[in-house]
Amino acid sequence: MDIFEKLQPNKGPLAQYADQADGYFAFPKLEGEIAPWMYFNGKKVLTWSLNNYLGLANHPEIRKVDAEAAKEWGLAYPMGARMLTGHTKYHEQLEQALADFERKEAAYLLNYGYQGMVSIIDSLVDRFDVIVYDSDAHACIIDGMRLHIGKRFVYKHNDIDDLEKQLKRATRITKLNRKGGILVITEGVYGMVGDLGKLKDIVELKKKYDFRLLVDDAHGFGTMGHDGSGTGTHFGVQDGIDLYFGTFAKSMASVGAFIAGEKKIIEYLRYNMRSQIFSKSLPMPIVIGAIKRLEMIRTKPEFIKKLWDIVNALQGGLKEAGFDLGKTQSPVTPVMMHGTEFEAANMIMDLRENYKVFCSIVVYPVVPKGTILFRLIPTAVHTLEDVDYTVKAFAALKSKLENGEYPKDKVDRSIL
Repeated sequence: MDIFEKLQPNKGPLAQYADQADGYFAFPKLEGEIAPWMYFNGKKVLTWSLNNYLGLANHPEIRKVDAEAAKEWGLAYPMGARMLTGHTKYHEQLEQALADFERKEAAYLLNYGYQGMVSIIDSLVDRFDVIVYDSDAHACIIDGMRLHIGKRFVYKHNDIDDLEKQLKRATRITKLNRKGGILVITEGVYGMVGDLGKLKDIVELKKKYDFRLLVDDAHGFGTMGHDGSGTGTHFGVQDGIDLYFGTFAKSMASVGAFIAGEKKIIEYLRYNMRSQIFSKSLPMPIVIGAIKRLEMIRTKPEFIKKLWDIVNALQGGLKEAGFDLGKTQSPVTPVMMHGTEFEAANMIMDLRENYKVFCSIVVYPVVPKGTILFRLIPTAVHTLEDVDYTVKAFAALKSKLENGEYPKDKVDRSIL
């Protein structure tokens, strides 16, 4: 059989709707300056879908540094992989600054967050080791574990009793083979619904079980903790995290990622992470820009304060209007309603076209059937007027849904 022909009958859970979704529900084009108000399909919309938490994407100081670095260095330098010809003092400077910020001995730059996490997991474990991970783990963690040929056990989301049950299973295996260890993987902030990993409880389990802890804090880096250094700082357990992973794609509004931890382990990863050994180094403008972004996070606490002012206003306003926001304890703001996938499609069209509010929507199979999840990402550059406008728009949508004004069994394109 032709492998391409085999792909066509089953396009996958998302691509099967490509004809109806492309360009609107999937792969939409937001245009204009990165800001709360942008353009979608030629209309100005209030945008709550960008992970620009601290508003750094278009900050004039950031734009100036980015432009000057691009002019001075171009996008090619340094040319080559870090281990060969892609290493500079600026890469080292950024790594040291990240390590200091996260109160770790060392840090290592990664080209991308997703690729980085996959490669970290692949590099850390062998067939004798056991991975124990949260059931709500991000796709990059799941894909990293797919490369692991040893045992892996999943525990129910944020269920510490179940985690301990899986740790007992993992411990029995490592005691039998005497060649393996245990790696526990959790997230600091769960990016879909905004609740926090129970880091304090997990670190406490280290007193009873022998394991190492890897924390993916993509949404916590820059937003959590008194200084933005993350969810470990928020809980006061940063020292108990063996490997801390953060990305530049959220609070830093850039590209790239890093892993921080004990110096000897970071050195091991530098020489063993295949995704970094065999790929081009981060371009100089990205590195110089990240140095500036980190400096601003460290020296301008007003960014984090403004972010949380908006978060508290938005989440407080939505709760007061009767919306279910789940268990979020972070800027990630999930608004949950109930209805069919068609009602969800009609609601998002109404929200974008008539109320001029743009946010992401999630339906089955990502969430349980019958659940509609709107995911809003507040930023430090939103205003209280934006918040008030959005709460009123969602209240109007909720009223329409409850009154049965959205078709349950078809997409009503007259809304467009």
